[in-house]
Amino acid sequence: MRLLMSKKRHRLRCRRRIRDRGPVALVAKRNSLRCQQDDDYHVDRGISCPGLPEDILRHIHAKMTLRDAARAACASRTFRHNWICRPNLAFSLGTLGLNRNASRDVITRDLISKIDLIMQNRSGIGVKTLDIDLYSCDNIDFAYLDSWLRIAVTPGIEELILTLPLPTIVFENAVPIISVYNFPCSLLSNGSGNSIQYLDLCYCTLRPMADLGCLRSLTRLHMSCTRITGDELWCLLSNSPALVCLKLLHCEEIFSLKIPSLLQRLRFLEVAYCDRLQVVESNAPNLTTFYFAGFVGQISLGGSLQVKTLRMICFHQTNIVCYARQNLLAIAPNVETLTISSLNEMVNTPMLSSKFLHLKLLQISLVGMAFSGAYDYLSLVSFLDASPCLETFVLAISQHRMQHASILGEPSHDLRQIPEQRHDKLKSVTITGFCSAKSLVELTCHILENTTSLDCLTLDTTCHPSCSVTKSDKCHPLILMDGDSLVEAQKALLAIRKYIVGKVPPMVKLNILEPCSRCHAVESLVSTAGSS
Repeated sequence: MRLLMSKKRHRLRCRRRIRDRGPVALVAKRNSLRCQQDDDYHVDRGISCPGLPEDILRHIHAKMTLRDAARAACASRTFRHNWICRPNLAFSLGTLGLNRNASRDVITRDLISKIDLIMQNRSGIGVKTLDIDLYSCDNIDFAYLDSWLRIAVTPGIEELILTLPLPTIVFENAVPIISVYNFPCSLLSNGSGNSIQYLDLCYCTLRPMADLGCLRSLTRLHMSCTRITGDELWCLLSNSPALVCLKLLHCEEIFSLKIPSLLQRLRFLEVAYCDRLQVVESNAPNLTTFYFAGFVGQISLGGSLQVKTLRMICFHQTNIVCYARQNLLAIAPNVETLTISSLNEMVNTPMLSSKFLHLKLLQISLVGMAFSGAYDYLSLVSFLDASPCLETFVLAISQHRMQHASILGEPSHDLRQIPEQRHDKLKSVTITGFCSAKSLVELTCHILENTTSLDCLTLDTTCHPSCSVTKSDKCHPLILMDGDSLVEAQKALLAIRKYIVGKVPPMVKLNILEPCSRCHAVESLVSTAGSS
């Protein structure tokens, strides 16, 4: 009863105040309440549930792009604090919404000024991820980079990605000097590098010293066009015991790459186009994937039994397929997936007694303006014979003109055969760039006659998927075939019909791909091909 009486007295007092102040006060109060409601609506209008906990709102804001996050912070008190403490920062033309068509000087000025404004406001706060892409800039004042990294590289940072522009030539006392940013390795010492998990550097110099300190959390290290010597890289790797993935691209100062045995967790190693590299020696015991591109020198993976995937792309040397058949078993005896790319083969693949006992997928790419007519495609049977568990075989041939002897006009009884060769696990065979070369037709017939497990055979007389395969409106100009290639494709189709189709068992699906008739104005070249 007393509570009800007190409530009534409170309502009466409120009515007296409103009556004494007049209707203006009532309207002002209503407007104040309405404005407060509207403000709350604008604050949370981008959120489906205004009552979301603060940690979920922080997570939503962190998932926004940098540009959207900044706009949300300007329009909402809810996101303003999250913007100040945003853990992930990615700076580029796209994330900052800058004009890509502006001059490089304007791009450099605007990009540097915006990044610097944001980073200076983050001083003392730190970040988890910092991704700076300055590739489109010119003549950067490296003092800005030093300042930003001092702010960001503190205990707690997890990812650092730095992409700088191409090195420029500056003149000091009339002497040309290549200007390259020198990454301050001292920032990673004294415990500041303990938390970093991913380091990606492009177009800079890295000179780690003995006092670098342990990067105990570093699991991924990527370096592209980075100036670092083999000894300096050894120092860096020796301080990264948790490393799982290492990628080195266009690192020209490395002559010898040595991986210490203490990298027990290293699983993935990619070394590509380090043109001066002569030696690759890995003692990491649990390496499972090795990608190599460039000039093949001395390669040793310590006889690792764990390497399951191996890829070699060598466009500066010939006879890489022959090299692979002779040497890869010593490098990776238990490989299961093998990819080989060669510019040219002048020597046939040798028949050897050694076996790839675990190889299941083999892909060989032969790329050249005009692949040597001296190479015998049938010699690739050496790989098939050496791989008793092989299930998938892909042969990709890319050439502008065919120099091999064509099978057209040859009697079918002249096709060579290799006796006592069985491939009982092979299920899928794909040959792209299929041509009328006699030895290639012989290889295809050999597979058909000696493989009881085959499910699918695909013969593609083109080098690239046509628009009918990619479901696009028109073939890309880069994959349109010239006149000689079209004539050879027609010859290949004739060879398939004459020598191969009749040997395909009923249970094998044969796919024959030919040049796109919509995008290539191809007249009937059957008579031309048949008479040549």
